[in-house]
Amino acid sequence: MRLVVIGQGYVGLPVSMRAVEAGLDVVGLDLSEHRISDLAAGHSYVEDISDGELRSALDTGRFLPSRDYADAEDFDVAVITVPTPLRDSLPDLAFIESAARSLAPYIRHGSTVVLESTTYPGTTDELLVPLLENGSGLRAGQDFHVGYSPERIDPGRKDWTFKTTPKVVSGLSDACLEKMLAFYGTIIDEPVPVKGTREAELAKLLENTFRHVNIALVNELSVFAHQLGVDVWDAIRAADTKPFGYMRFTPGPGVGGHCLPVDPSYLSWAVRKDLGQTFRFVELANDVNDAQPRYVVERTMELLNEDRKALNGAKVALVGLSYKRDSSDIREAPSADVMKRLSEFGAELSALDNWVLERSWPEGVRRLSAEADLGDQDVVIVLTDHSDVDYRALADLGVRVFDTRNVVPASDSVSVL
Repeated sequence: MRLVVIGQGYVGLPVSMRAVEAGLDVVGLDLSEHRISDLAAGHSYVEDISDGELRSALDTGRFLPSRDYADAEDFDVAVITVPTPLRDSLPDLAFIESAARSLAPYIRHGSTVVLESTTYPGTTDELLVPLLENGSGLRAGQDFHVGYSPERIDPGRKDWTFKTTPKVVSGLSDACLEKMLAFYGTIIDEPVPVKGTREAELAKLLENTFRHVNIALVNELSVFAHQLGVDVWDAIRAADTKPFGYMRFTPGPGVGGHCLPVDPSYLSWAVRKDLGQTFRFVELANDVNDAQPRYVVERTMELLNEDRKALNGAKVALVGLSYKRDSSDIREAPSADVMKRLSEFGAELSALDNWVLERSWPEGVRRLSAEADLGDQDVVIVLTDHSDVDYRALADLGVRVFDTRNVVPASDSVSVL
């Protein structure tokens, strides 16, 4: 089977590697020159894929990193895993549109095209299919197959991998669904068929909206608990002992990544566009989570005030810039908003994060390399709980610490969100 994976990022590259492992011939398409050159040289930029795994795939002769859609010729299955960001709070599907137009001329009778990019219900039927049909001159569901299967990759996770995580699959028709099940059955353990593409698109938005809303709940709770003099972390620990009817979520400096700040807004936008109504839970969750970085800065100012210091001119170090633990991904990370606000108040910024690549490092922020470098700071803010940080050593420095993740051992110098 000849597979084309369009987009070689945090979703597309793991798909490519697993497909090569399963014996498929894979073309990994990406328009980024530095990504393709890195892949061709055996250098992975995705934590879930090691350099060794990538080089093994290249050594098989069945993985071709490419920027040229001509390499998609004679494909059996194409999987589209391109970004779907928000632009000015509106869904931006330009990457899907570009991928569809570029792929369409290479579609032939019997080909299968799968969309994995997160989007609103109706995108596969209303946007993707017409572009593929117009560019190929063929009929979807008749001459070639189309389906939607939302990605469920959680970067850095070891217990659930791409292969072992159940995966929702859908098709434009029953015949399309059969093709989808046959393809995914070769690379994952458990394909989960659903009624149609719109249900599959909604399922992805539901998964992340569920998380978004519950994170907003504990984020707002953390603000009120602090004002009431209650230890919210101990309350969460206690609630988590209930074996039914409760799922643990924890507060933090905000939400980030390619899913949580984006996916619920796609759902809210679709409801407003098609129904003329407001999805109140999503709008409220957005308001709460968007305000969390501001709250972090306000608490930092309070801590400095206790030390008779102003934020203007203060040395402020951030521990962790990426949006989640043990990841280099800083897309939509709350650290960006925190840094922006701290800079506006005149703080001198530095940061410790050994995961973030040099080309992604924020401009104007001094890079630190070890916990000892934090000793001369006026305040240290822990934003991401990376596993390679020695939090005991950080606590022992005696410097003022604001811990938004509850990972630093308790001491007189440590304050928790």
